[in-house]
Amino acid sequence: MILDPNLLTQLAPLDLKARTIVEGFISGLHRSPFHGFSVEFAEHRPYNKGDDFKHIDWKVYGKTERFYVKRYEAETNLRAHIVLDISSSMYFRHFAEWSKLRYAIHYAASLIYMMHRQRDACGLVLFDEEVEEQFPAKSSYSHVRMLYSELEKRLEDEQKKSFEKRASASANALHQLAENLKRRSLVVILTDLFENVGSHEALISSIRHLRHQKHEVLLFNVLEHKSERQLDFPDGKFLFEDMETGSELEVIPAQVKADYQQKVNEYTQQFKIACSEAGADFEEIDTQSPFDLALLAYLNKRKKLN
Repeated sequence: MILDPNLLTQLAPLDLKARTIVEGFISGLHRSPFHGFSVEFAEHRPYNKGDDFKHIDWKVYGKTERFYVKRYEAETNLRAHIVLDISSSMYFRHFAEWSKLRYAIHYAASLIYMMHRQRDACGLVLFDEEVEEQFPAKSSYSHVRMLYSELEKRLEDEQKKSFEKRASASANALHQLAENLKRRSLVVILTDLFENVGSHEALISSIRHLRHQKHEVLLFNVLEHKSERQLDFPDGKFLFEDMETGSELEVIPAQVKADYQQKVNEYTQQFKIACSEAGADFEEIDTQSPFDLALLAYLNKRKKLN
């Protein structure tokens, strides 16, 4: 289900937007056993031979004509930390309705909504050159409300364009996080990877650090694909500005497009391989696309951890 960003922007508060995104996603899952009636999917699992009949949810059977067993906290509990890049480059948008930061905030809010419905403990980490804010993983409703409130503040900053130029140093933040997290968790990273290419080896090292500490890692590369991957600009000369340093470069995209695409594709593939070798899952999120693939990637990752 493709949701109109303008419609979502009009909705308030953020938890309502998150619920709208998630329920739209669930309704589009054709094979979901709970198609059409709720997002309670995480609280059940298919009946397996040998399961006690007293745990069957007969209300669900009445709606699906299939046997599903109620899942309890011991079966569903997961500790997760959403790690959100709030550096200056995340404020970028050209073709998309939303900046990378606005898109990532709504995706983070959707994950929080899903995690809370699944009785998972959810934490939030905000970083640029270092960890700026860190909220522990908890599952209480009051804690979830506090996380939404923090993300709302970041949305307000994004809307006002009120930000100082802050570089991204993902590796520093993740090394810091690896030292701070004391219990095994799922770490979901939302970043545009907008940093010096030479720093990416340090980023892989920080992912290895998290994996060494027994954490699971799911890395989402948030980007505007049409501009940042395809360099698909109209004919003419453009002045590009580095949003983190302010440096400028005048370019005729048509003259460098083919070479640019080749180098970006080669490097992205190398980075994906490096993530895989480090034991991390890597996904790209296009800010001009619906949230469906990103949400599905999260559910697939979570399913592996059950």
